[in-house]
Amino acid sequence: MNGAGLSAEGALRARKTWRTGEPMHGMIYFVPEAAEAYARLGIEGRAAYFASRAAPMGAVSAEVVVSTFFNFNPELVHAAIPAAWEVTTPVALVTARFDAADAAFRRVLGDAVVGSEEMRRAAALARTAAEVAAQRVEGRPLAAGHADVAWPDAAHLVLWHAQSVLREYRGDGHIAQLVTHGLSGLEALVTHAAAGDVPAPVLKSTRAWPEDTWDDAAEALRGRGWLEPGDELRLTAWGTEQRRAIEEGTDALAAAPYDALGDECCTELRALMRPWSTEFAQLFR
Repeated sequence: MNGAGLSAEGALRARKTWRTGEPMHGMIYFVPEAAEAYARLGIEGRAAYFASRAAPMGAVSAEVVVSTFFNFNPELVHAAIPAAWEVTTPVALVTARFDAADAAFRRVLGDAVVGSEEMRRAAALARTAAEVAAQRVEGRPLAAGHADVAWPDAAHLVLWHAQSVLREYRGDGHIAQLVTHGLSGLEALVTHAAAGDVPAPVLKSTRAWPEDTWDDAAEALRGRGWLEPGDELRLTAWGTEQRRAIEEGTDALAAAPYDALGDECCTELRALMRPWSTEFAQLFR
């Protein structure tokens, strides 16, 4: 098999393994345990999301969060950061995040699963991949911050932390692809909606973009050939190809940690995580 084939194989493996494990990381933004843990520190609402996810980078400025989170209305970020650092510390938020993950894992999966040999094996595999990611954090600020957090002892928290590092590693690479293709954070959201991945109203509301600003971005994308003319959000053939290239590029940039595991171990990791991820995914429906 030639180098291109190996690269395509690794990119697909990265996408499949990330997608299988993503609900186990993503649940931290939805479970009540997290909101309660941050509220005990005096951080609530959307501020809790920005502060808790940014906390591994330290008490960074709002502009750093705007840059690394990429597609949120900067006004929303400035409403939360740096005020959050005057209420609590990044270290306290990281600790609260682990506490919330622990409580959520135990509630959703149960103590028997949390303490199982299968959990220990999955944690070991995921940590191997995450440690490879931690050695390749150039240009990946969120991944670097999360990789710098000390590893916990409990297997289920090792698995959760590994998934967090791998998720941010992939996300940093995705932003690199979006920037390379000339998209701002808002424009990336518009193309995301036009591709049919997430409804536009959901993206507008969760990222706090005003209707007129969103419409201006859509019109700019029409002028650059990304979107079809008219009021509906429809990608042109060229726009569709650009979105495909972005996703494939993201997969390729995320491949190295999973390459280190190899196909057999990635298949094993997916099989171990799949039933647990399914349980967590139910929380989002």
